[in-house]
Amino acid sequence: MTDRAEIEQVLSRIALPGGGDLMSRDMVRALAVEGPTVRFIIEAPSPDEARALEPVRKAAEAAVAALPGVETVSVLVTAHGPSTPRAPARPAAAQGEPPSLKIGRHPTPQAGPAPVPGVDRIIAVGSGKGGVGKSTVSTNLAVALAREGRRVGLLDADIYGPSVPRMMGVSERPKSPDGKTIIPLHAHGVTTMSIGLMVDPDKAVVWRGPMLMGALQQMLGQVEWGELDILIVDLPPGTGDVQLTLCQKTHLTGAIVVSTPQDVALLDARKAIDMFGTLKTPILGLVENMSLYICPNCGHEAHIFGHGGVGVEAEKMGVPLLGSLPIDLDTRLAGDGGTPIAAGEGIMSDAYRRIARGLIQGGMA
Repeated sequence: MTDRAEIEQVLSRIALPGGGDLMSRDMVRALAVEGPTVRFIIEAPSPDEARALEPVRKAAEAAVAALPGVETVSVLVTAHGPSTPRAPARPAAAQGEPPSLKIGRHPTPQAGPAPVPGVDRIIAVGSGKGGVGKSTVSTNLAVALAREGRRVGLLDADIYGPSVPRMMGVSERPKSPDGKTIIPLHAHGVTTMSIGLMVDPDKAVVWRGPMLMGALQQMLGQVEWGELDILIVDLPPGTGDVQLTLCQKTHLTGAIVVSTPQDVALLDARKAIDMFGTLKTPILGLVENMSLYICPNCGHEAHIFGHGGVGVEAEKMGVPLLGSLPIDLDTRLAGDGGTPIAAGEGIMSDAYRRIARGLIQGGMA
């Protein structure tokens, strides 16, 4: 059986552009050997350098796969530092877009909940508080559903803190042929739209409630989503204007609530659950994130944020516990690098695939 030292020796022979090798320049992260399966991440100093490392990734993958006893190799490329700063935005007309395309306005009158043209089901992913991994779950669930053959859209409705563009590896400004219709972007088999793609990434969004509601209305109604089996909506944390607008103005299939097991997170998760109940939005299930930490060196399991609290809550409510996800370095690195962990192979990818299959089998996706 191949061991870690043999793998590191092979990787030390993979040359890098500009000199050095993967080991001498300390670019190998999260190396894991699980029987015949080897997984690791190549971490570049910046996204610009990461984009040029695909030949290196392929060479490293092939070299490790050639070792005796290795059957499966999964290699991701991510980046540690920021991208090269974007050039100042040009006027809309200079970009070939009608100058009237703007995101953020007062909402237009609407009699009641309305469908999104071409979209079969809409699932909101919410949380009572920030920092529980809601956007990580949203992006990876969308990718996992797409890998199961579903036509999937992902809407980043976290207006103040949009993180989906980074996690999905998209940055291009969406185009518009007529100043009204917005053409979304595509990544990892998922149709993607975020307010973060429409505003300066370095500027804060300083909007009152009506502007938020108008922006959400635009991203649901003006984006050319096409024919989708499911649209995942990544909500901001809490129980504010965006949640209220989505539940009251859109035909929602239901909501998934993400929480960590700790008591403080569960207190806020219960508020989110109560909000969805008040707004007559079905809870499709709960996801327990950061449920445990497994030491990569010794395999010891530590329940840093407690254990099982979300499962107990799901049982009380009579809804499914869709999945329990551990704290995982590879997941964080993959999200920072713009390639969700669910797009590859391994334990975490399988975990998201099980959640996706559970939704599909339950008729929810």
